[in-house]
Amino acid sequence: MSELTGRCACGAVTYRMTSPPMITHCCHCLDCQRQTGSAFVLNALIEADRVEVQGEAAPSRMPTDSGRPHDVFRCPACGTALWSQYGGLSSIRFMRVGTLDDPTAIQPDVHIYTRSRQPWVRLPKGARTFPAYYNSAEVWPPESLARREAAFAVGEARSTALSLAASSRSR
Repeated sequence: MSELTGRCACGAVTYRMTSPPMITHCCHCLDCQRQTGSAFVLNALIEADRVEVQGEAAPSRMPTDSGRPHDVFRCPACGTALWSQYGGLSSIRFMRVGTLDDPTAIQPDVHIYTRSRQPWVRLPKGARTFPAYYNSAEVWPPESLARREAAFAVGEARSTALSLAASSRSR
């Protein structure tokens, strides 16, 4: 796999992924279709601390059918969506594969929410497909599961520390 670097359209925000992603989704859900203006989105899931960013990306809260928080981080100058965070979990980023300098470097491991896939989209023969989401423990490689658990632990620790800090300020 070539070095995974990427940028926004104007180049004000660049990034480098310091390891391969844990897994890459091709999501066909209606939220992704609406938010991208396309038939699907390719997201490479990786720990936030494994992404080195130059420049500032600004979060924008996206409405979703599920009601769960979904923040898309965009270049403030050109508006390019670079990554997403779901459910308020900042320790894992869903990097937009289309923003890679070489977007051919990553192919989807799974196609999710295929129940809302556009009928003209043809999936590759043998592709791993799921009508909705899936059970990560059954699909992810063991190394990726371990990385995800470590990232969740970091996220929970950060969340607990922020809650403690907020409660001490309110006293």
